[in-house]
Amino acid sequence: MHENGNDESVAEGTAGIDRPLTIALVVDTVGNQGNGTSNSALQWAAELERQGHHVRLVGVGAPEYPARVNKVPLVSWVAAKQLMQFAKPSDTLFRTAFRGVDVVHIYMPFKFGRHAAKVARQMGIPVTAGFHLQPENVLYSAGPLRHIPGVSNFLYWLFKHWLYKRIDHIHVPTEMTASLLRSHGYKAKLHVISNGYSPVYAPGKPVDPSAPTPVPFRIIASGRLAREKDQITLIKAISMSKHAGDIQLIIAGTGPLRHYLTFRAGRLLARKAEIGFHKHADMPDLLRSGDLFVHCSIADIESVSVIEAMACGLVPIIAASELSAASQFALLDESLFPVRDAALLARRIDWWIAHQAERAEWGARYAEHTKEHYSVEASVHKFVDMEREAIGE
Repeated sequence: MHENGNDESVAEGTAGIDRPLTIALVVDTVGNQGNGTSNSALQWAAELERQGHHVRLVGVGAPEYPARVNKVPLVSWVAAKQLMQFAKPSDTLFRTAFRGVDVVHIYMPFKFGRHAAKVARQMGIPVTAGFHLQPENVLYSAGPLRHIPGVSNFLYWLFKHWLYKRIDHIHVPTEMTASLLRSHGYKAKLHVISNGYSPVYAPGKPVDPSAPTPVPFRIIASGRLAREKDQITLIKAISMSKHAGDIQLIIAGTGPLRHYLTFRAGRLLARKAEIGFHKHADMPDLLRSGDLFVHCSIADIESVSVIEAMACGLVPIIAASELSAASQFALLDESLFPVRDAALLARRIDWWIAHQAERAEWGARYAEHTKEHYSVEASVHKFVDMEREAIGE
């Protein structure tokens, strides 16, 4: 493994910057392939290595630099439901993991990431960060707290105060996130880079435009079973569909609303819905087995699940919400509906069920478009450019 002392790394300045980099990725939860941030970090680490760089993952469940779990009363309980654990900061862990790295990249603004940034600075190592946790997402999990006026603005301020005001280069997954950060007074250089999707997500057998509409017609949704993902609107929409008796719903995910959604689906739907956790490795096949993908989320930083579905050749129907970046993926009006509008979503579902030839054509188009714009390979190239820029300064 390539090692170099930090003095040498800093002394090289911009001259040696085209060599492979050694990058430490600091993520509270590494080893749990359940939440989107962990999945993305693991995916980027693998792609960085494939492109010839050296990666050190630091966090709970990391293979070489594992952190201990930090139990925070009440907060840890809520976070665990979203498959997330907080990591315990450790000077020894950070100093060992950061020895000889070129740059340290922080994923979350919590205690672990903040302490990692502090140690890296003491060691003279450049620090960059990603903004992966939208305050609106946090609030939807926080029950009545979210109704307090100004609480979302406060969280933007708090995250900035905790971490981001001392960071010069921030990775944001979408333009929407960039404009939200600018409007909340974030002054760093913002690099808009999609989290991307892995090449295992690829189309299966193309839809036969002349075949009759499949029965059951499988609608797939994927994401945390939480209030801001608004899966209840999808359940209501299917119950209102002209084809309600022919539709089978699968929601892949885990979270606090699992029992509630299962109960409501049992009451409202003609066919038994499948709601629950699917292993990350099983997702490509699950998506390829579907006929339509629906994403109802109210607040979303990027919605990688939509990108993965499109990459597998599924036509999406996406909620247009001002706090969700997902609607940017829609290539035609029939792929959009106003957030929380179950009746209009039902009409969109019925349109796609009635138009098999269009579904075949647009499924192929979505797959092609996604491959062109959102691959992990392209994203990681842009990320390395950002890291080189930070090191050069």
